[in-house]
Amino acid sequence: MIPWLEAHDPFPPLEGALKHPNGLLAAGADLSPERLLAAYRQGIFPWYSAGEPILWWSPDPRTVLIPAELKVSRSLAKTLRKRDYEIRFDSAFAAVTQGCASRGADRAAPDAGDSGTWITHEMRAAYQRLHELGYAHSVETWIAGELAGGLYGVAIGRMFYGESMFTRVRDASKLAMVHLVRHLERQRFGMIDCQMPTRHLASLGARAIARSAFSLSLRELIDYAVTPTKWDTPETDHDVAA
Repeated sequence: MIPWLEAHDPFPPLEGALKHPNGLLAAGADLSPERLLAAYRQGIFPWYSAGEPILWWSPDPRTVLIPAELKVSRSLAKTLRKRDYEIRFDSAFAAVTQGCASRGADRAAPDAGDSGTWITHEMRAAYQRLHELGYAHSVETWIAGELAGGLYGVAIGRMFYGESMFTRVRDASKLAMVHLVRHLERQRFGMIDCQMPTRHLASLGARAIARSAFSLSLRELIDYAVTPTKWDTPETDHDVAA
């Protein structure tokens, strides 16, 4: 059994999360900015299928990507060097979340298989509120003036929590991810939370660490005083494929 959270109930200790399914911690509460930020600060995230109550997760182990450990394959490096695309930050957040919802996100809904989506209208509205507050960000790949792919996530302190990515053109989401990682390196972010393992993320260098280690790093990284604000698109990074 997992606890049911009312509006003002705190999250239970992470050690109480179930082993099967891995990381299920609690249910209920809401998707208010206050609740979501409290969750992320403790290494907890919402994940549930449409029609279910809100489910809160903290899996063990946790999949993360350390910016310095990014892997860029030869084929991806070649695509990065072509420069026939444009990367933008925070220029089309709603379109990115819609793209993730409608095209199928990398993280499938619990028990829903690859055809299911967990990015409901309620979820999109909640992250749009975080975006307006300066916490949630999108990284977008544009080709010939069209949104070809991208990702979105949440930044607190020097910690970035990846939520979802989508692609309409081959490698478009990977292009966004590489540029995100290089940006986070410049801003001295220490870790990207990838939550669940996927082959896509593993190919970029993501790996699993124990939840205890994740929590220790998290407490240090979120403690930096970084003012939440919209991200400006950086100038083209000519070394991004390195």
